[in-house]
Amino acid sequence: MTYEPLTQATASTERSSTQPDLLVSAVLHLMSHYSVNANAADKDQACLKLAAVIERHLKALSELPDLAPVVKATCQQLSEQWAGLIDQRLPPPSKLKRFSWLTPGNA
Repeated sequence: MTYEPLTQATASTERSSTQPDLLVSAVLHLMSHYSVNANAADKDQACLKLAAVIERHLKALSELPDLAPVVKATCQQLSEQWAGLIDQRLPPPSKLKRFSWLTPGNA
């Protein structure tokens, strides 16, 4: 059995890969990291960022013209679900009082 040098294998893979293939590969990779990082100490911040990147990749896939309709629809639905997850996990906006900067201790 012979093995191609890494640079040749990578070059041939890059030539044969298309944008949809790369996006699918990337989103699967990100999803696996999301599940691994869910157990990390700073999971909320890390997972929220990963979820946002996953959502953007799925949205980009759903907008590609050459993708099969069933794949586009699935990516769109998943993108919406990830967006909902992100909205749920975002911290609530802090309520700033109108002239709070005028009160002592808030400067």
